[in-house]
Amino acid sequence: MKWTNTVVPTLRDNPQEAEIPSHQLMLRAGLLRKLAGGLYTFMPLGFKALRKVEQIVREEMDAAGALEVLMPALQPKEIWEQSGRYEKMSKAMYSVIDRQGREMELGPTHEEVITDLVSREISSYKQMPVTFYQIQTKFRDEIRPRFGLMRAKEFIMKDAYSFDASWDEADSSYQKMYDAYIRIFERCGLVVKPVEADAGDMGGNWSHEFMVLADSGEDGIVECSACSYAANSERATFKYVEAKQYDDAEKNLEEVHTPAAKTIKEVAEFLKCEERRLIKTLIYTADDKPVAVLLPGDREINETKLGHLLDANEFKLADDASVETVTGAAVGFAGPIGLDVPIYADVSLKGVAGAYTGANKTDYHYSNVNLERDANVEKYEDLCLATSGDSCPECGAALNECRGIEVGHVFKLGDKYCKSFNAKFLDQNGKEQVITMGCYGIGVTRTLQAIIEQSHDENGIIWPMSVAPYVVDIVVVNPKHEESMTLALQLEKQLEADGIDTIVDDRKDRAGVKFKDADLLGFPIRVVIGQRSLDNGNVELKIRNQEDSKLIEVDKILLKLKEIYRS
Repeated sequence: MKWTNTVVPTLRDNPQEAEIPSHQLMLRAGLLRKLAGGLYTFMPLGFKALRKVEQIVREEMDAAGALEVLMPALQPKEIWEQSGRYEKMSKAMYSVIDRQGREMELGPTHEEVITDLVSREISSYKQMPVTFYQIQTKFRDEIRPRFGLMRAKEFIMKDAYSFDASWDEADSSYQKMYDAYIRIFERCGLVVKPVEADAGDMGGNWSHEFMVLADSGEDGIVECSACSYAANSERATFKYVEAKQYDDAEKNLEEVHTPAAKTIKEVAEFLKCEERRLIKTLIYTADDKPVAVLLPGDREINETKLGHLLDANEFKLADDASVETVTGAAVGFAGPIGLDVPIYADVSLKGVAGAYTGANKTDYHYSNVNLERDANVEKYEDLCLATSGDSCPECGAALNECRGIEVGHVFKLGDKYCKSFNAKFLDQNGKEQVITMGCYGIGVTRTLQAIIEQSHDENGIIWPMSVAPYVVDIVVVNPKHEESMTLALQLEKQLEADGIDTIVDDRKDRAGVKFKDADLLGFPIRVVIGQRSLDNGNVELKIRNQEDSKLIEVDKILLKLKEIYRS
C-alpha cells in the first residue's frame, strides 16, 4: 500500500477531549475520529488493526471448539422481562418503538437471545457441551462516555455462551474459555492479570475479569503481596480484625455534646479517639425505602456488596433532607440507636463495645455503645472495601491496590437464564434437567485501545507485530528518485506475498516528518531508502522499540525483514 493511496490524518498536538495516552494517540495517529460523545468512526489504519484483533479472537475461539453465530442486535423487550433483567438494565439500554408500537431494545449483551434459541434447539445431553460465540456491535447508554473506546455508547464485543449437562462439564467449558482468553491476550501483546470479580447484572455465582494493569484504569484491583489472590475491588475480601472491646461492655450509654463536629475526622479529634472506634452510619434508600448501614469509622462502603445484600432494583445514598427525616437530626449525627428502619452492619462490628456513634440529635453523639445491646441490627455482612495493608483472605499477607482496564470477563451463570427460558434437556436416564450455562465476553474495541495504553512511549504507539495495521513502513526519502521507488515497491510486493503488511511512505514531505509519523503510528519495523545509502549498497533498518538503527545490505534486507517478523 502506498501512503498516498490511503488516508492517514495525523495530528501534531493532543486533542483537548482526550484525557489518557491511548485516547490521545488514537486520535493523533488518525486511527479514529469522533462523531459524538461515545461514538467513533474507525479510519483505515484503525480499522485494519481492529480486524487483526478480531481475527486473533476468532482463531482462538474456533480452536477452543466454539461455534460462531450472528444474533440480531435488535431484541424484543419481552425477552428481557422474561429473564427478570429489564428493570435493572433498562436505564442502560437504547429502546426503540416499531411501527406496531412494540418496544425493542438495542442489545447491550445477548444472554436472553441465545438462551431463547437454545431452549428450542437443544433437548438432549447428546447435544452438549456446546459453546456459541459472535463478534458484534453492542449498545449501552453510558451516563458519561469517556476515554475514547474505553467507555463508549457503541462498541464491538466478542460474546460467547456455553451450555452443559452438568456443573462438572460447565467447569470444563469455563476453563477452556479462560485458557483461550490467556492465549488471545498474549497474542495481542498484552500483559493481563485475571482477577476474581463480581458478576453484576449478569448474575451467576463466579466470575473472573482479565485486567490490563494501567494507572488510567477505571477498575480498582486488590492483590496479595505474597500469594496469587487478586480480585476486583468490588469483589475483594480481606481477613477482618476481631471487633474490639474498647471499654466495659456493660457501661451505660452516655450523650456527649459534640458541637459542629460532623465528619468522622472532626468527631475523632474532638473525642480524642481513633477513627475506628466510631461507628459510621450511612442512610440509603433501597427502592425508595430507607435503610441504615453501619461501618467502622475508618472504612469505606463497598456499594456492590451492599447492592447484593439489599437486592433492590435501585438504591442510592439518601439526600440530606431524607437523612434528617429518618434520623430527626442534621446530617453528621446519624446513629443506629432508636432508628425505625432496617439496619445492616459490617461484620467487623459484631461484638464491638465501648464505641461512639451519632445520637440522632444535632450536635450530640453517644459513648459506651455496645452495638448488640443497644441497636437492632438485622444482619452483619461483609460491606467494606478492601484497601492496601489489609490482610489477604487466603494467606494473611498484606494486600496492595492498583488500577486496571477490564478487557475480558468470564462468568459461571448456572441455571439463572435457562430456568427463565425453560431451557431443559433429557439426561442419560430420560429425566428432564435444566441446562447449565456460562458466558464469556471480550471488549474487542477496548482491547485495541488497551494495547496502546500499555504499549507506547513519548513518541507514539508501539504496536505488537500481531495487530499492527502495517508491520513494515518503507520510507522513501525522495520519491522522485527512481531507483529508491523501484526498490521500495519491489520490497513491498515480496513482503505482502509473504503475508507481511507493508506500507510505502511515498509522500513528498521531508524525511523528518515521515520519521515522526512512523513513530507516532507505531509501525514495528521501519526501512529507510535514500539515494546516498543506496549508492553504497545499503538501506537503513530501525525497530520501533529499539533506540539505534543499522545499515543492511540491499540484497540481504528482504531476508532480514522476514527473519525479524517470524522471530
